[in-house]
Amino acid sequence: MNEQLLYHIAMTAIPNVGDITAKKLIAYCGSSEQVFNEKKSVLEKIPGIGAVNAQKILTHKSEALGIAEQELDFIQQNNIVPLFYLNDNYPQRLKHCEDGPILLYSKGNVDYNVGKVISIVGTRKATAYGKDFCNKVVEDLVPHQPLIVSGLAYGIDICSHKAAIKNNLPTVGVLAHGLDRLYPAQHKSVANQMVEKGALLSDYKSRTNPDRENFPKRNRIVAGMSDLTIVIESSKKGGSLITAHIANDYNRDVFALPGRLGDSQSEGCNNLIKTNKAALIQSAKDIEYIMGWETKKKAKVTQQQLFVELTQEQKTIASIISKQGKIGVDELSLQAKLPMSKVTTELLDMEFSGVVKTLPGKVYSLV
Repeated sequence: MNEQLLYHIAMTAIPNVGDITAKKLIAYCGSSEQVFNEKKSVLEKIPGIGAVNAQKILTHKSEALGIAEQELDFIQQNNIVPLFYLNDNYPQRLKHCEDGPILLYSKGNVDYNVGKVISIVGTRKATAYGKDFCNKVVEDLVPHQPLIVSGLAYGIDICSHKAAIKNNLPTVGVLAHGLDRLYPAQHKSVANQMVEKGALLSDYKSRTNPDRENFPKRNRIVAGMSDLTIVIESSKKGGSLITAHIANDYNRDVFALPGRLGDSQSEGCNNLIKTNKAALIQSAKDIEYIMGWETKKKAKVTQQQLFVELTQEQKTIASIISKQGKIGVDELSLQAKLPMSKVTTELLDMEFSGVVKTLPGKVYSLV
């Protein structure tokens, strides 16, 4: 395992080879280790790699493995859990994002693949209005036992983490630096509590500083590992809007808290709503309605009534949809352990029979 992990880490240390390219290399070669052991003539024939990238892999092999050895020592000494994108403990929602990291580092105690995962983001200069709503919506979501994800920044981020801790919900802080440091340092006490029931998560190796360019890259994890993103207060430009746009690109639901016209801290949210980039949210009931969570009991009854008429594969599909409320076809195929072609065929038959309905973004729910 350590030898495999060594090569996984080394893959992230090759200059100018990002996550999309790394996944392509691993898919064609069969493993991270084989990427480093493959001949240049073979590597450069992989679509999208070419002679330049093939040479980089060979040139930087020793350097990348040296960096990986250092990181492996850090992981072992600090109880860090590595999450490789082909392993079961990796956030499965993020696995369906093309640019999702091939390797994540987690410190804490959390299941990233619980039934409901919610990201909450917003301005660093939160007002009482934003904080009050953040606390209220997290409290009202307790019956659903969601995992609350944010970025541990000032303002709405830290408010959402504190609200989760207060209501005994697991919460994850996605960081824009290595797990050997914490930014901002003022949130250390909250971070320590999060590690007890939740986690700190990063795709950056140790000794990585919280450089400005890391934060937008970090936001793809916040958006990708969640079922939905809530934006609570945002100015016209900001990191929370980047997260919202990424979530839209991933076909995830986005909610925004409206604010008074002219309030600078609500300008971004109001614009998301105006341009149909986010649903207006006034309370947790809006989330329950749009996500289909409020009909969970009804869906279970429907499922039981229809089971006698369904094939075994359709029963499996219906059971998964019932538990999730609504689910994308990619995730459904993964959970059902059925080929995508089989799932789409069964879903079409179930839709004609009035068992399921299609929602935007290739998402399905029970009727």
